[in-house]
Amino acid sequence: MVQLTLPKNSKIRTGKTWPKPEGATNLRKLDIYRWNPDDGENPRVDTYFIDMDSCGPMVLDALIKIKNEIDPTLTFRRSCREGICGSCAMNIDGINTLACIYGLDEVKGDIRIYPLPHMPVVKDLIPDLTHFYAQHASVMPWLETTTNEPRKEWRQSIDDRKKLDGLYECVMCACCSTSCPSYWWNGDKYLGPAALLHAYRWIVDSRDEATPERLDDLEDPFKLYRCHTIMNCARTCPKGLNPAKAIMEIKKLMIERAV
Repeated sequence: MVQLTLPKNSKIRTGKTWPKPEGATNLRKLDIYRWNPDDGENPRVDTYFIDMDSCGPMVLDALIKIKNEIDPTLTFRRSCREGICGSCAMNIDGINTLACIYGLDEVKGDIRIYPLPHMPVVKDLIPDLTHFYAQHASVMPWLETTTNEPRKEWRQSIDDRKKLDGLYECVMCACCSTSCPSYWWNGDKYLGPAALLHAYRWIVDSRDEATPERLDDLEDPFKLYRCHTIMNCARTCPKGLNPAKAIMEIKKLMIERAV
């Protein structure tokens, strides 16, 4: 079930069904969430048909084709098209993922596209990530040191570098946090899977010298401990990462230093 933060007293209504491409025989149907904050109307779901014989293989290709050839008012974020920037995160067929690396052939039947759930919607498929980015900034996602800066670089052993695998690859798409029920319920105080994965990435970095301060900051009833290991974050991550494991490792460090 897709759940969205909608304007007050609003409900999703059936929108416009756009004409099918003339002469096309290989069609796919897409139902896409639409909402314009400037027209005073309730959110709606518009229906589009695309000719698969002239469309790329990814969901983002279909969205770009619709915007370029059918409906220029359709609004969504995109940039790299390679699963690196995280811009095109959205809910596709009930799954939070990146449209640029999610194939049209991975969806059976009609394709349903909504913005990321439980986020305020700016317009159409664009969620407001202001709070999400503020939470990321709050974990100090940078190297903190007190010793004098080296001439060339902060050195790190091969084994210590391997500890960062599965952490640094996060593209901040917000797919994990917006799939987490604990984040839905306590998003104002719980940092969520993405921010906590980044927090652990710096906690475990052998070059960082602020681990005690980082752990002190996370020692809070809500920031860290609202995670109930539901595992939605790991299941939905388009990069195959496991934020729940990172959160568990932080909790273990909390226990170790308390003993």
